[in-house]
Amino acid sequence: MTQPESPSTHALHDLSVRALTHALVAKQVSAVEVAQHFLDRSQAHTELGAFVDIRTETTLAQARAADARIANGTAGALEGVPIAHKDIFVTRDFVTTAGSRMLKGYRSPFDATVVAKLAAQGVVTLGKLNCDEFAMGSSNENTAICAVGQDHVVPVRNPWNTNRIPGGSSGGSAAAVAARLTPAATGTDTGGSIRQPASFCGITGIKPTYGRASRYGMVAFASSLDQAGPMARSAQDCALLLSAMCGPDPDRDSTSLDVPEEDFTRTLSASIEGLRIGIPEEFFGEGLADDVRTAINGALKEYERLGAKLVPISLPRTELSIPVYYIIAPAEASSNLSRFDGVKFGHRAKNYTDLADMYKKTRAEGFGDEVKRRIMIGAYVLSHGYYDAYYLQAQKIRRMIADDFQSAFKNCDVIAGPVAPTVAWKIGEKSDDPVANYLADIFTLPGSLAGLPGMSIPVGFGEGGMPVGMQLLGNYFQEARLLNTAHRFQQATDWHAHTPEGF
Repeated sequence: MTQPESPSTHALHDLSVRALTHALVAKQVSAVEVAQHFLDRSQAHTELGAFVDIRTETTLAQARAADARIANGTAGALEGVPIAHKDIFVTRDFVTTAGSRMLKGYRSPFDATVVAKLAAQGVVTLGKLNCDEFAMGSSNENTAICAVGQDHVVPVRNPWNTNRIPGGSSGGSAAAVAARLTPAATGTDTGGSIRQPASFCGITGIKPTYGRASRYGMVAFASSLDQAGPMARSAQDCALLLSAMCGPDPDRDSTSLDVPEEDFTRTLSASIEGLRIGIPEEFFGEGLADDVRTAINGALKEYERLGAKLVPISLPRTELSIPVYYIIAPAEASSNLSRFDGVKFGHRAKNYTDLADMYKKTRAEGFGDEVKRRIMIGAYVLSHGYYDAYYLQAQKIRRMIADDFQSAFKNCDVIAGPVAPTVAWKIGEKSDDPVANYLADIFTLPGSLAGLPGMSIPVGFGEGGMPVGMQLLGNYFQEARLLNTAHRFQQATDWHAHTPEGF
């Protein structure tokens, strides 16, 4: 293992999560100093639209408490390390909007389990990060909330090129980590919303096996798909965070798996000599841009130099993942979002004549176009006469997609390929074509439908100098192997260490 960097030779925002933990415990720097440094950076780069809520005194109070625990020897594994949370996780001390007018200004009376578990290890919360409304989107252009430092609603911008999207729905998280406004962030992945923005912003992100991290307190989009995960600069940092985030939560999340907590850093540096990397032919067809293909092929050659073996495999139902996902996810969304009716919490229309009119006007005012589109699709495929023809058939194909992966894993240990067909596109380029946005998820959707762990690691740059990420997929509960595979690559390369100009 390499020795951690020292604050004396690096700016604090250049330090990894691991380096910060060492510096804080060694009292080379205080948690208050670290928190203030990142708060200052966040306030200095509001042009990205990454943060939707910053509460300086709350953050500094948490940092002072962290310093006290360090002083009395009761520090947690991440004591004093600042992170920011995607605005899909409810938090007591910060607003939770899920990027929607429906929840504008909402304060939860409790913390999401993921937030609470990270806090128990000593993390300091910098604030809440922008996201597509109710996590529905691939570009972070669907937010309806005004970001910190802005006087109107703007899409989150990619720090590598502020005219381009950061990816979605965890675009605020990805942009903030890439711009060094936070050492790490939480994200959620329903159909690729950790992996795709991580790829577009040149950082590392991992979605664990479905059920590994509790969904309690995570504003629901599609309950059988939503999963929390960390986003950071490196696989090592993600391993530290994921170790704190995962664990059973049976009393509050019925989908939480009874799998014990795990130290994902334990096997990070194990040899990958002889590792079998499956290369799906369906991921390298005509739709893949040449610049992305070149970067992925270069990374695969590096893996061969590290002793891994490339194995051709097939995932024959890859193309079916888009129609399957865009039936199942909207169906679940139409059910989950029915709770936002203006009665108990959230937005309520001011002028209405009766209860039915209040429902209609509240939802018309509170939801954005993409959310309305998915609710309508979901209600349609679940309606009498169409349930069997659409939803039931989609669930059957979903099982077949999962079976394809199990067949593939008989011949390989991990699967590698592109995260997205192209690099990040320009803001507004696909705004009028939702189907084009949906097609950008072709490589991430299969793993989500199967509930598999997956991650994105930076492997180069493509058109316009934009980052390219490579996707790694593992079998169920193989997060440690994925992180080991990623870490060994990052020990041999420096793509993950690149920083956007001006940050």
